[in-house]
Amino acid sequence: MCMLMFLFVGMFQIRLPPEVNRILYIRNLPYKITAEEMYDIFGKYGPIRQIRVGNTPETRGTAYVVYEDIFDAKNACDHLSGFNVCNRYLVVLYYNANRAFQKMDTKKKEEQLKLLKEKYGINTDPPK
Repeated sequence: MCMLMFLFVGMFQIRLPPEVNRILYIRNLPYKITAEEMYDIFGKYGPIRQIRVGNTPETRGTAYVVYEDIFDAKNACDHLSGFNVCNRYLVVLYYNANRAFQKMDTKKKEEQLKLLKEKYGINTDPPK
């Protein structure tokens, strides 16, 4: 079932795009940024439920911000995309669960394919 979000402004009703949700994915963060600094930046747009800052080599410079309200998340995304933090311009996107699972599925399928190739002795490397 497709959930549609509506925003009432005065007498007008505005429908939010389907990709809008409460979870923001932030890229291009300074590697040394702390969760407290993230609260200072993103907390101006509404109450935050959770912030997760990447701490592994693969996730450095990224974070997830979960807002209490979808409209606060939309406001933050609209205002903070391109915001300069320590000479880095933030990339603020809505979290897309399907994209994250597609990456996991691809890696899993590649591993299964590798195991099957080894099991049946198939070598697909080009000859040298």
